[in-house]
Amino acid sequence: MSEENNDNKLNIELSEEIADGIYSNLAIISHSNSEFVLDFIKVMPGMPKAKVKSRVLMTPEHAKRLIHALQDNVEKFEAMHGKIKDLGPGPQGGIPMNFGGPAAEA
Repeated sequence: MSEENNDNKLNIELSEEIADGIYSNLAIISHSNSEFVLDFIKVMPGMPKAKVKSRVLMTPEHAKRLIHALQDNVEKFEAMHGKIKDLGPGPQGGIPMNFGGPAAEA
């Protein structure tokens, strides 16, 4: 392999803790003139309160790259597994408060 190709490689390290991942079923996105803030949240059935599990900050340029990368991956996923159900905005696509199951009782 030529030296030019080696210069374009990026060595990415993934620790065991980060490799486990954080589950999120809600994302809240806000922005300023210089950054986007993505808060990832896990909402539990019947629980009126949820905590932010992870926050990612990025420049507007990186946010746009993320949109394109997500769109590309969704298209590839749908080509292999079929169309993903799109709930869209409104009551069906809103914040999942009970996941369609019974409310929790103590």
